Formats: sequence, C-alpha cells, structure tokens
Amino acid sequence: MTSVFYHLVPVAIGAVAIVLLFGLVNMMRGGSPYTSQKLMRLRVVLQFVALVVIMITIWLMGK
Repeated sequence: MTSVFYHLVPVAIGAVAIVLLFGLVNMMRGGSPYTSQKLMRLRVVLQFVALVVIMITIWLMGK
C-alpha cells in the first residue's frame, strides 16, 4: 500500500505544477478572469490533495 502512495506523490505535485503553469500562461496572455479563477480554485484543491497524499505516505512509511 505504501508504494501506491509513494508513486502518487510526484503525480500530485506534477498536477499542481501543471495547473499553476496554465494559470500563469492564461494571466500573461490576458485571458479570461473567469478561467484564471477556475484554475486558481483547482490549484488549491490539488494542493490539498497533494498534501493529504504526502501525509499518508509519511504515515505509512513510519509503520
């Protein structure tokens, strides 16, 4: 079970980075503020998911 979460950590962090980059590109191009807001909300949710995955991984490694 630990290995599943161990492999999910880089996936979760990568997802946050991708959404962050999409948001920056949208902002630099002068894109829709609605799209920027959606991407910001998605980034916050993905950051929470990444944090939970990291904490579960650390907890399982300590068992």
